[in-house]
Amino acid sequence: MPRSENYMMYNPQLQEALEWVKEAVQGEREDELFYDYLISVAPTREEKEIIASIRDDERRHNRLFRKIYKDFTGMEVPSSGEETFEMPRSYIDGIKKALFGELKAVEKYRAIRRALPMGPYRDVLFDIITDEIKHSSKYNYLFTLNSSMNFPDMNRSAMQQDTANFTPDDWVRYITPLVTRALAEAKEGINPEHLYQEFILSGVLVGLGKTPQEAIEQVEQWERDGTSQLLAKSKMARGYNF
Repeated sequence: MPRSENYMMYNPQLQEALEWVKEAVQGEREDELFYDYLISVAPTREEKEIIASIRDDERRHNRLFRKIYKDFTGMEVPSSGEETFEMPRSYIDGIKKALFGELKAVEKYRAIRRALPMGPYRDVLFDIITDEIKHSSKYNYLFTLNSSMNFPDMNRSAMQQDTANFTPDDWVRYITPLVTRALAEAKEGINPEHLYQEFILSGVLVGLGKTPQEAIEQVEQWERDGTSQLLAKSKMARGYNF
């Protein structure tokens, strides 16, 4: 469809939709960091592959949105400058954030589709919306799989790996989520004494049979409810609170 300045000028709904398209694309760097985080802390190969498939779909969506924006405006999507990434408190919190993000995207993309002229552009948005609904279903599956509060037995059986015959390299790979999180928290300036206590204790719990995610969540629970006064004291030493 050829671009038309008059069509754009007298169609404020389309102009607003194109702003939403631009916003969707401009957040792609932050999205990449978010997916990298989720993949790095996902406890099983299956979950890593699910998240990677969603990431690949989103990359394709960004390419399609960029094309739509250029077709209507004749311009590339401008850079939004430096993007920041706020790491979730935990893997399950990240999954929850992603789930609601997908549902929010469905609503926004429906509004974009309504503003586009009939034809191939609407078909493209229909395909993208279908993908987003599919993604929300996948995230809901991951959330259910890891929700120890509501499904403790299923969570345990799904996440627990047989560590009896682990090699040293298997153990290194298994505790990668703890290492990733420790490195991230170190950059935030957390009291080193507290950092060592938190993650060495998490490692002890892993050795006792907990998954890395269960271990760090247990330690954080002890910090929050005051079960461990020493952990709470070392965390407060630098004024860092939940």
